[in-house]
Amino acid sequence: MAGQATAATALLTRRGIAYSTHPYDVAPDAPNYGALVAAALGVPPERVFKTLVAEVDGALAVAVVPVTGELNLKALATALGGKRAALADRAAAERSTGYVRGGISPLGQRRRLPTVVDVSALDHDTVYVSAGRRGLQLQLAPADLVALTDAGTARIAAG
Repeated sequence: MAGQATAATALLTRRGIAYSTHPYDVAPDAPNYGALVAAALGVPPERVFKTLVAEVDGALAVAVVPVTGELNLKALATALGGKRAALADRAAAERSTGYVRGGISPLGQRRRLPTVVDVSALDHDTVYVSAGRRGLQLQLAPADLVALTDAGTARIAAG
């Protein structure tokens, strides 16, 4: 995996967690980006998850949802015991995670944030999430994703 190391893959390697990396070539500003990534990887889009940084009652949090849907902000707030949620601004998300938009991984973030993974991830043997840079996904077991991020699971995807 030379040349593909990121904070996320370094964490997985350090912890001895099984994973694989999958490069892809999709323009980060392409409409329907998630579906295009899934197609480029040749996997069903419901197995590819996006990482979103939100603000819940003024504090940053991470939501991991399938690329096939949107984040239900109210459900995220409820899952974290909060009242109100909104997507964080790009600069705050990048500063907090240490990753750039389009390459934010739920793993190996600069600051550990409260995380919720959509419960649908548990329906699959493996799921795909950003490996920590644009153009690179990593595949791992959803139970490992939940354990490494100390995440809760809840139905937080809409659509």
